[in-house]
Amino acid sequence: MCVVCGCSSPAQNVKEPGGTGLVVDAQTGDLHFGAGAAHVAVPGLSESRAIRIEQDVLGANNRVAQQNRAHFRSHGVRALNLVSSPGSGKTTLLCATIRALQQGHPGVELAVIEGDQQTSNDADRIRATGTPAIQINTGKGCHLDAPMVAQAFARLALHSHAHAHGNGHGHGDDGRGYGHGRHQAPQSLLFIENVGNLVCPALWDLGEDAKVVILSVTEGEDKPVKYPDMFAAAEVMVLTKIDLLPHLEFDVQRCMDYARRVNPDIRILQLSAISGEGMQNWMDWLLLHPDRAASAPQSRVQARIAQLEAELQHLKARQD
Repeated sequence: MCVVCGCSSPAQNVKEPGGTGLVVDAQTGDLHFGAGAAHVAVPGLSESRAIRIEQDVLGANNRVAQQNRAHFRSHGVRALNLVSSPGSGKTTLLCATIRALQQGHPGVELAVIEGDQQTSNDADRIRATGTPAIQINTGKGCHLDAPMVAQAFARLALHSHAHAHGNGHGHGDDGRGYGHGRHQAPQSLLFIENVGNLVCPALWDLGEDAKVVILSVTEGEDKPVKYPDMFAAAEVMVLTKIDLLPHLEFDVQRCMDYARRVNPDIRILQLSAISGEGMQNWMDWLLLHPDRAASAPQSRVQARIAQLEAELQHLKARQD
């Protein structure tokens, strides 16, 4: 089990002894693991030990993520972290997006980092479009992390092209790396397709400008409330496969309401990579979206680290 990626549940009724963070619903008998300060129950680990491990791991990853973010911006690269469950259509959407960008915006350089546990199937699909791609196979790992992304980016032609053009590791034309205008399109787009998983990638900062959560209409409209951490961390939710809506019982409005319940600021786009419906809105967001502050994704992780520190101090005080 990944210590950092445990789910959290509201405390209910009866808390079991032993420091496991388990709460039992007195009416139904439902088990809520991770209801304690660590938000995860790991056999053989106390809550305080789990908190210390999460602090160490997140802190180390966050330092590399900050370096990645500065590196991307110095190269004029806008990096997007695409997250979803398996089968949502991430790679299909990515291939359609690449083809549209190649046709309509040939001046924008593109590259892809693909994350899966095994195979290079998705990277091969991307390479077939003519866009460079690096596959990261995580083995038993359930998400990409910032050091993995740093190593992959260093192997992309996008990285070497930026150096050849003299961008170096400075701050670009305006300190953001996207040219002179706040709304000007980035020089390059880096798509990071994360491992299919709506749990673990939520808290891992890769140095991206934004997390984009992709949800297909074949998955069920309640996913935002079943996996709230991911939708809370995302800046955009892309609702895909809308061409299938006539054949499904899927309540689009309810899905959007659920997403805004966990993240009132989330932007929602609806599209079909097959029919092309809604693709223009997606392209507009990719190319014309205003820059976010470089510290925005970092601040979410920093807030979690600060929360862990406070909870650890609280546990120590209880033990004393």
